[in-house]
Amino acid sequence: MPLPRRQFLRLTGSAIAAPAISRTARADTFPNRAVRFVVPFPAGGATDILARILSRYLPDHLGQQLIVENKPGGGTNIAVASVVKSPPDGYTTIMTLGTNSINPWLYKSLPFDYLRDIAFVSGLAEQPLVWDLYPGVPAKTVAEFVAYCKANPGKITFASFGARTVSHLSLELIKQQTGIDVVHVPYQGGAPMLTDLIAGRVQAGVDALPNSLQHIRSGAARGLAVLSKERAPTMPEVPTVAETYPGFEVASWVGVGVPTGTQPEIIAHLNRAINAALAEPELKKRYADVGAEPMIISPTEAHTRFAADTEVWGKVVKQAGLKPE
Repeated sequence: MPLPRRQFLRLTGSAIAAPAISRTARADTFPNRAVRFVVPFPAGGATDILARILSRYLPDHLGQQLIVENKPGGGTNIAVASVVKSPPDGYTTIMTLGTNSINPWLYKSLPFDYLRDIAFVSGLAEQPLVWDLYPGVPAKTVAEFVAYCKANPGKITFASFGARTVSHLSLELIKQQTGIDVVHVPYQGGAPMLTDLIAGRVQAGVDALPNSLQHIRSGAARGLAVLSKERAPTMPEVPTVAETYPGFEVASWVGVGVPTGTQPEIIAHLNRAINAALAEPELKKRYADVGAEPMIISPTEAHTRFAADTEVWGKVVKQAGLKPE
């Protein structure tokens, strides 16, 4: 029997409104369980250190625990692919890195488009990169190390925390700027790289400062120079590369992302909680102790900066003559 028109419209309207009400309810109750934070590197490295510091302060602002999960391999692509496939519900987040802005230029086919498939939530920290040396290397300045390499072409080992990562691309920039011929030794993260550098198995490396700072202070590694535009406040005695090669600069930062499709209300909730944690004096001190600086920005600002970095690294890859694989 046909429904009266008024009753039909009421029922139709309810059917249309139901998904919206359901979505709003999920956003209103977020979070009601622990949030997973995926780190694309092994435990113990700089990105892992920053994530674990955050995990101590974020619960007070988020209302739930932050569980750090290390998922290394594939130049961060394994971790990204797993997050992209996760439900867009705010319960799976990932640390976004400079390496992610490089990968589109270095891999012929990725199962995702980072700018399309990851929605940016916030910044996390500025973390300078540092040029480390094994203390047994007979060089204490950038100029001395460059001269040492030129006297031993193709014999000096220079490590990165991963092939085709921001560490590797920074090495390529150093090679372009200085004209040195060194042997690149890639690792699966900063922690194993630094272990071998301290042991003298490799002679130099580019690392994130949070991973190296304590070892530089102890004398186990030598901080030759930072790659940032200015000296690091936590290590002011270490010069910049730009002091020897004017104009040289590599800025490194990390942020937080979620699968695209996550509700704007959930992204906003995560942004507020993360920024509130980053503003805590004690967290600021913890980050400063490892050579990082909290980065309090909006999702839009994080997306804009990442997009700009992607264009910059595309030019570097072409200049370095690296081909997609």
